[in-house]
Amino acid sequence: MSRIHEALKRAEQERAASQGGRADSMSGVESPVMDPAPSLPERPVPASAPTGVAAPPVSGQAMPSFTSPFTFDTLLSRCAPGQWKPDPKTMLFFNQEDNAFGTEQFRTLRARLYQMREKVPLKKILVTSALPKEGKSFVSANLAQVLVRQHGRRVLLIDGDLRVARLHSALGTTSAPGLGDYLLGESDEFSIMQRGPMENLFFIPCGRTVPQPAELIANGRLKMLMERVEALFDWIIVDSPPAIPVSDANQLANFCDGVLMVVRSNATPYDTAQKARQEFAGKTMVGVVLNGITRADSYATYYYDVYEKTPQLKA
Repeated sequence: MSRIHEALKRAEQERAASQGGRADSMSGVESPVMDPAPSLPERPVPASAPTGVAAPPVSGQAMPSFTSPFTFDTLLSRCAPGQWKPDPKTMLFFNQEDNAFGTEQFRTLRARLYQMREKVPLKKILVTSALPKEGKSFVSANLAQVLVRQHGRRVLLIDGDLRVARLHSALGTTSAPGLGDYLLGESDEFSIMQRGPMENLFFIPCGRTVPQPAELIANGRLKMLMERVEALFDWIIVDSPPAIPVSDANQLANFCDGVLMVVRSNATPYDTAQKARQEFAGKTMVGVVLNGITRADSYATYYYDVYEKTPQLKA
């Protein structure tokens, strides 16, 4: 019987061991130690997860923005065409006269910009001058018009002169709401953007008069605006205050890819133009436009002044 008892006891011990348990009679015998089960990767919470449950953020991925999506279709739906009345004397491309004096020069400027674009990133261009009344707003507006004349090109023109705004008057439209309202946090991107009669040309006017424009330009909202709208346009042209009297132009240049300077024929002192150029040290100088050429000047003289001297001033 002792053999039967020992056999039964051994069977009971083996059964207990196979169940991970421990028989009372197995004094001094340890249960086998099992390796812990490998941890499984966390699965993302499905889209149908109940409210209040969120999937963990993926490492290295930016948190989503909760602002309304800014797409071109949304822009078209929220920005109805306005009734602009552009000045026919200064807004050269709104009329049907394709060979008006000055139009060919703007086409040449457009070609030069595209040539430069093949070498360096160039989409956001700041247009400025050394002193007031040298024609920077005239150049900004007509450059935007000639760029949008190419089929399918979208252009945004921004009046960044929050001190003495002129673009809305030249385009024959309202000045508000505009950039100043946006920088103050009182308007969104959709409400400040206007859509004119020329297809794919959009305009942000200066908006309300603001105190201390230079500080407002640097508050971070202009950077956010540029980041949101940049992908929607082929070109963004920013008209700025003159560079010598105030610091706004230098601040605005921080958000642009290049600077285009306007000087007035027989008006801008050479030393003043050089000083203005130095204000943008470290910035990409796109070139210099000589404004104020009269019909009496020959085309040969015009091309020499603009394109032969430009590299010297740019250097």
